[in-house]
Amino acid sequence: MKTKVILIGGAGFIGHNIALRLKRDNYEVFVVDGLNVNNLLTFQERDVENRSLYRSILNNRLDLLQNEKIELQVQDARSYHSISKIIDQYNPDIIIHLAAVSHSNRSNKDPHSTFDHSLRTLENVLDASKGKDKLPHLIYISSSMVYGNFDGKEVKEDDPLNPIGIYGTLKLSGELMVKAYNQVFGIPYTIIRPSALYGERCVSRRVSQIFIENTLLGKEIIINGDGKEKLDFTYIEDLYHGIFRCIESKNSKNQIFNITYGEGREVKELIKILENKIAKVNLNYLPKSELTPERGTLSTKKARELINYRPSFNLERGYNLYIDWYLKFFKNFKKQNVI
Repeated sequence: MKTKVILIGGAGFIGHNIALRLKRDNYEVFVVDGLNVNNLLTFQERDVENRSLYRSILNNRLDLLQNEKIELQVQDARSYHSISKIIDQYNPDIIIHLAAVSHSNRSNKDPHSTFDHSLRTLENVLDASKGKDKLPHLIYISSSMVYGNFDGKEVKEDDPLNPIGIYGTLKLSGELMVKAYNQVFGIPYTIIRPSALYGERCVSRRVSQIFIENTLLGKEIIINGDGKEKLDFTYIEDLYHGIFRCIESKNSKNQIFNITYGEGREVKELIKILENKIAKVNLNYLPKSELTPERGTLSTKKARELINYRPSFNLERGYNLYIDWYLKFFKNFKKQNVI
């Protein structure tokens, strides 16, 4: 019998990629998403930047899910009764919780909506999962932002957590909720902390995405800071490998893992790769926000030792693959649209 996996927020950038890979690896996959956070309903307004491009990317996500015959239930996870009914109906072995406002700047500007989509949805899923004969294994996608400033060191899972701003604080709150439901109701969990994710069909306006788009559109690229800030860039395929290992390994239960490539790289290194691949870019440097923590490398030693996690996409390999995908998609998009 196939392992049943439900992805809450599974039509987003991370979710749809994970759903597609799980299906190809012979899991029984279901996606639940309200399509209203970084998704189709977000890009209804005509004054949204790159609106037509993003809607095309989002429709491509849905087409891929449909082509793989992955069932999508369009349902807002903030509705407790609806999400309870879905979990009862499917009786999953695994729940991957992805629902969130996945951008720190947006979170700081709209904390109410961020709380609603991040913690309200999580509490609903946790409460709907308790008390069952077969308790689902909850995989919660947290963030490296829970650490706050790295202070120049390689951070480990048991290092102090001092998030800055709304996004990281709510992610840490989610981790505490997951642990509490385990303590009180026995729900097994795994907490995953990724960092600087990038990959195909992202519309979250992460730096890796915006740099490619602005280069293709002939726009200026803005770097907040001097470009020497280090991020542990993580290609979406490595995140999938980490999630896969968490599902397959009993050692992942009730554990927290950094799932990244495990190497801090300067932001300006993205520019070098872009210029080698596409064209010279026009750079503008602006001051870095005080709410952006100093980050760097996350240790993946625990994940390597406990669940045999083996990341294989360094920045050169992963970013070149992402650029190749974007060049092909953008070429087809331009044929059908006036930019």
